[in-house]
Amino acid sequence: MDIQLSLEIILMLTAVATIAGFIDAIAGGGGLLTIPALLLANVPPVFALGTNKLQACSGSFAASLTMIKKGVVNPRTIKRAIIGAFIGSVIGTILVQLSPPEMLEKVIPFLIAAIGIYTLFAPNLGEVEAEPRISESAWQKIVAPLIGLYDGYIGPGTGMFFSLGNVALRGREIVEATGAAKVLNFATNIASVIFFVIGGKILWTVGLAMMVGQTLGAYAGSHMVVKGGSKLIRPVIVLVCLAMVGKYVMG
Repeated sequence: MDIQLSLEIILMLTAVATIAGFIDAIAGGGGLLTIPALLLANVPPVFALGTNKLQACSGSFAASLTMIKKGVVNPRTIKRAIIGAFIGSVIGTILVQLSPPEMLEKVIPFLIAAIGIYTLFAPNLGEVEAEPRISESAWQKIVAPLIGLYDGYIGPGTGMFFSLGNVALRGREIVEATGAAKVLNFATNIASVIFFVIGGKILWTVGLAMMVGQTLGAYAGSHMVVKGGSKLIRPVIVLVCLAMVGKYVMG
């Protein structure tokens, strides 16, 4: 399919990607900005998803690298979760190219609203480690692949699901959980990109331009996570949840 966008539109999308990368590095949910922006630029839905995944790769890579260098996360300790999330994302990406995700989209607003309420009212959420509700094996082998499946199928808020899931189910401290979420999100993004490339559903010029913005935003956001901790992450998650629910309700 021949889709041409003007230089002005591409620059606008790059600016949106910068803001999205910043938000993604802190809480997740940057796709709430980039996907609607691509659709507003008259990019067909499946191409919007594919191009979004390409640009998101750079942001999640930059955030992951920063978290690893700062010692927030060690990828070797979550290697099973990385593999599981990758496989889940592959399945989701194949499914979304075969059928529209309309049914799942009806459930998402309620799930996001629940996360926002939990984050707002849970006392001392993620400030210190708590008693795990599920085993590490269950988290890495079951929960991470399911979130990966969601990311491949729809996507927005995946980083938030990874980080808050780790806090709520494994009792992790929120900065550590956010660091792990960036690595897992990078794995799911790479998986999606591979199969969107195979399906020919990526606008390369647009995606590569947006990658520049994503990288800059993610670099700044991930450094703020390390410095700001839970006092920064919690309010951003709540705001992102409210925005995402509003987007789904208003259409």
